[in-house]
Amino acid sequence: MIPASAPKLAELLAAQLQVFPEHEGYLRRRFAGCSAEHLAFCEVLAGLLARICGQDVRSMCEGYRWLTGAVLEEELFFRRHGRYRLATFREALEQVYGDPAYMQRYMSGVLATQVWWRNHADVLRFYRDSYLASFERPVTHLEIGPGHGLFLYLAAQSGRFSALSGFDVSPASIEASRRCLEAMGVETDVRLECVDLLSAPGGAFGSITFSEVLEHLEDPLGALHRLAGMLAPGGRIFVNAPVNSPAPDHIHLFRTPEEVISMVEDSGLRIVDTFMAPISGASLQDARRRGLTISTVVIAERDRRWA
Repeated sequence: MIPASAPKLAELLAAQLQVFPEHEGYLRRRFAGCSAEHLAFCEVLAGLLARICGQDVRSMCEGYRWLTGAVLEEELFFRRHGRYRLATFREALEQVYGDPAYMQRYMSGVLATQVWWRNHADVLRFYRDSYLASFERPVTHLEIGPGHGLFLYLAAQSGRFSALSGFDVSPASIEASRRCLEAMGVETDVRLECVDLLSAPGGAFGSITFSEVLEHLEDPLGALHRLAGMLAPGGRIFVNAPVNSPAPDHIHLFRTPEEVISMVEDSGLRIVDTFMAPISGASLQDARRRGLTISTVVIAERDRRWA
């Protein structure tokens, strides 16, 4: 299934199948026909995931098995009712974020999806090869909700930023991001802070990453307006949000990629580029027709004349 040129990926796959053998058919299809470039990137990701997990890769693999079941339940609800099960942040707080044991399994599973779900890996690769590579001079960079730190790691490795920061509203999340960055061997100084968007500095950043956050918010357009104001004139933002993507804590439903693109545009930013990554095993056309998950990336810019 995995060529000899990707030993870390093969090792991670073997660990995953040891706890989730029923998933072999899906994973075979996931990697069937992948380009050498895609496999090489997944090899990089597998190595990073192994560093983050250390000696406890099995917990991540078990978390992923649990997560697939949880997402399947949400998918069934979505197909039956045409909406996400949760509609407010309070519901998500009560049923997901406020349960430490639940969150531990959830976050472990989400980490594994970065390589097992094609759309997640494709977004990370696009981020590295297109977004980060577009900066020709050093600027200040911020990520909102850095999570496991993979985007911040790639930003640090690019060497294209004069300063790196990560903001989150949760002290526990900031500490988790710090541990992940240390495990991955990030030597660049990264400023991680517990900051509410409403109190964040305006016009301060040449680059902002905002990945898989919009769908967790009750007022995603309001958040984008705030982020637009945090960009320096000429600064760019990388927004990534999934459409038709039921999950235990998703509350805002985007039904088409165009809804994501329009919302970013409505925040006053100029669209520079877009990228759409459909769910594993589906073409973009098929995903649109069937209403399947499509990770939608929008790169936008703040006008230099914007006061």
